[in-house]
Amino acid sequence: MKNSEIKGLSQDELVAKIAEEKQNLVKLKFAHTISAIENPNRITAARKTIARLNTELSAVKQAAAATETK
Repeated sequence: MKNSEIKGLSQDELVAKIAEEKQNLVKLKFAHTISAIENPNRITAARKTIARLNTELSAVKQAAAATETK
């Protein structure tokens, strides 16, 4: 998922996408534990995507908090 796509998501969509990506990561790790997956870099990519989503979620929350206090 590209950063431009992530920036276009709302707070609810970000929360849903994080949950979806975490579930995907668990499945990838499980599949890799049982037998080596074809491309283990997918695990790293999934972790980085989750981190990007969490970063954007915190930025959206801070922006919402800043507008509420004004």
